[in-house]
Amino acid sequence: MTLQQEIVGNAMQMAVVNLAPGQTVYCEAGKFLFKTANVSMETRLSGPSQGGQAQGQGQGGGAGGGMGGMLRQAMGTAMQVGQRALAGESLAFQYFTSQGGEGTVGFAGVLPGEMRALELDGTRAWFAEKDAFVAAESSVEFGIAWQGGRTGRRGGEGFVLEKFTGRGTVIIAGSGNFIDLNPADFGGRIEVDTGCIVAFEEGIRYGVERIGGLNRQGLMNAVFGGEGLSLATLEGDGRVILQSMTIEGLANALRKAQGGDKEGMTGGLFSTHTG
Repeated sequence: MTLQQEIVGNAMQMAVVNLAPGQTVYCEAGKFLFKTANVSMETRLSGPSQGGQAQGQGQGGGAGGGMGGMLRQAMGTAMQVGQRALAGESLAFQYFTSQGGEGTVGFAGVLPGEMRALELDGTRAWFAEKDAFVAAESSVEFGIAWQGGRTGRRGGEGFVLEKFTGRGTVIIAGSGNFIDLNPADFGGRIEVDTGCIVAFEEGIRYGVERIGGLNRQGLMNAVFGGEGLSLATLEGDGRVILQSMTIEGLANALRKAQGGDKEGMTGGLFSTHTG
């Protein structure tokens, strides 16, 4: 069942979702805005796919099958929580179900910018930057996809991706404005600042490389608050969604607005980094 939703607002958009009786939508903690009184809210550690498996295993099979299903559910939940913790994600999901009639739930991202509803038909998965996910209906499965080798485990610059599979609607958000591209329209390959990536379809090949070191130019980057550039390469034929503003760019602009220019110049040079 397609999620009935409307994206409203301008500088800070919101998604208003209308739930049919019994329909469920889930989100990450911090993305919920409001709901009608007939919509129940529940917090779970397990994702929607894990919850579906548990329900199937718990029916029939006797006591032994029930115990085995509970054990598998607990192990699966622990793995999901561990993956999200390593990725720097919220450990729990919030589930909203309409009870006794149609219900309404509102969601929003955490930064000023656009929102987009993606429709999955079961043929292609979508990958999204780790802060892009807002909400999805319960038929959409959520997972973590590591990208960028060892660097990916740091989770600080878009190297950790969320993977959405199945059928249904996924709502994502980004900073600034969106632009849709297809690498196939540009010779099959585009190169992008990793902070500008919001989401892309399965079939797009994704890689990350670091440009800039502590040579003369790298030293200037460090003095002025940067450490080089993480460049993502996107190759293949499929939809790519980019955002016009990066979180780092927004943070730097806010710091300057607060009179933190001097601190930014010295902090980039003398701060210590690990890993």
